Amino acid sequence: MHGRVKLKSTAQQEEEKRKEREKKLKVYLAARDACFNKRKEGVMDDEALQLTQQLLSSNPDFATLWNYRREILLHQETVRSGDEVQKLYEEELSFLEGCLKVNPKSYGSWHHRGWVCSRIPQPDWARELGLCDRCLSLDDRNFHCWDYRRMVVKLSGVPVNQELQFTDRLIGSNFSNYSSWHYRSTLLPLLHPHSPEPPSPLRQPRPSRSPEPSSPQTHSHRVCEEQLLKEYELVQNAFFTDPNDQSAWFYYRWLLGRAEREEMISCVFVSREGERVVVAFSRPVNALAVGLVLVVDGQPLQVDWRSAHPRFGHSPVWICELPPGTISDTSNEHNLTVNWTEKHTHRDCALYTGRSESWCRDSATDQELFRSELSVEKTSVLQSELQSCTQLLELEPENKWCVLTIVLLMRALDPLGYEKETLAHFETLKEVDSMRSSYYSDLCSKFMIENTILKMEYAEVRVFSLSGKKLTTLCHLDQLLLVTHINLSSNQLQALPPQFAMLQCLEVLEADDNVIESLCGLYHLPRLEEVSLRNNQISRLSDLKPLTSCPKLTRLDLRGNPIIQIENIQSELAELLPTVTDLLL
Repeated sequence: MHGRVKLKSTAQQEEEKRKEREKKLKVYLAARDACFNKRKEGVMDDEALQLTQQLLSSNPDFATLWNYRREILLHQETVRSGDEVQKLYEEELSFLEGCLKVNPKSYGSWHHRGWVCSRIPQPDWARELGLCDRCLSLDDRNFHCWDYRRMVVKLSGVPVNQELQFTDRLIGSNFSNYSSWHYRSTLLPLLHPHSPEPPSPLRQPRPSRSPEPSSPQTHSHRVCEEQLLKEYELVQNAFFTDPNDQSAWFYYRWLLGRAEREEMISCVFVSREGERVVVAFSRPVNALAVGLVLVVDGQPLQVDWRSAHPRFGHSPVWICELPPGTISDTSNEHNLTVNWTEKHTHRDCALYTGRSESWCRDSATDQELFRSELSVEKTSVLQSELQSCTQLLELEPENKWCVLTIVLLMRALDPLGYEKETLAHFETLKEVDSMRSSYYSDLCSKFMIENTILKMEYAEVRVFSLSGKKLTTLCHLDQLLLVTHINLSSNQLQALPPQFAMLQCLEVLEADDNVIESLCGLYHLPRLEEVSLRNNQISRLSDLKPLTSCPKLTRLDLRGNPIIQIENIQSELAELLPTVTDLLL
């Protein structure tokens, strides 16, 4: 036994550690209380600075102490010379580097460092960029450091092309550097902005009832085509190197993203019946805040605008009722103008003699709603990209990123021509990535609705049929303002959402053979006459309450719903919906 080291038991070691922790805690709490007392008394001396430094060195996420420290430093600025202030803040930066070693993702430390750099008389921006480089070399996804770097770049005036080269280096050393790809997406629109081209003479705009000059479409956050084509090549190298890494695929999806639509009034609908005016915008707005002015026959009218559904403070569709007798006489012609004062734009609509309704729509091609106009060069490049991804899919048949990207490429090239292939690819996605099958179902539903809108516009009809498309969700309903008949039967819809109230011209709704439980979107539809909800999941009388706001409803089919099992349901419905004369149970 002699000469052997005596080992302490686990219990003894734990007890010693506990006592050491208690000792440190007492020191920490004493220093904290001393700091709080000094702050309460308004003391801003060097001792207070040392106390906060002592505490923050071990716990850099104590926000109150950072606030107190900034108060002290601001006071010190008033009692020290310029050179002393410079030295004080340089020491502060050195102290902060120690805090970042304790916790490289300390929000308080990065925020305080940014504040110090905004106060120091002579900032050393090269040092700050070097610090960012070191931190990102240790953890390339430290978003606190990325935020700080963007601030340094902005304040120091680092050229955008220099930062783009920085992302080149990071991506070149690690294709999986998602933060670098994202940073690149913020730099490219600044260095290579998209310049809208004038419409091609080969493109024929849809005739408008009241033509007006169209302004060139602006595309914020978009990249010029020449640079875009180069980015395709860069990102292709990345996902061919590691097909299962998501970083490059996400960036590729951004490159394929749609251009933003111009903020505009996309449609004005006028009806003598009810003397209503309905205005559709290219994006949700608050009509009460953006300055919407209605002018009828040269006279501004004081009207009350309401959104299509009470749940929406912001909505792409707004409605107003005109004073009685304003446009009701069919023997008179009227000219209406809706002015959007916030955007300094307007749209005119003429209501001709003998006509009960009229509308004026955006004259741009509807296909631009869902994809950008492609040049010959870009089309050929995207075709090449599609071939490359298809080849990769042969090598990696279960790569979900590859399959999804193929779908997006098909959407960019020809959404209608590739519809069959797109549906097949979505089935593949649900198989290889079953945990996200609901997401793929919703995305597929969105694309199918877009395709149906395009087909409806090409045929210039007001009937919208999406029967048997396996829809799980509804979208783009603001584009269906003029639809009079919609068929949503044999899908997987669980609700008719509040956005459904935007279908202000709807007369007939067929939604049989779904799993619909909620009808909250069937609100205040002034022309709705027939609703068929056979074989759904309507189970309570309260589920049908939204229909009470539809004054013309005369036919309702509820066969195959749980609600028909309610005792005295027929009399209950007769009382709830007195206008319904043809009730099928």
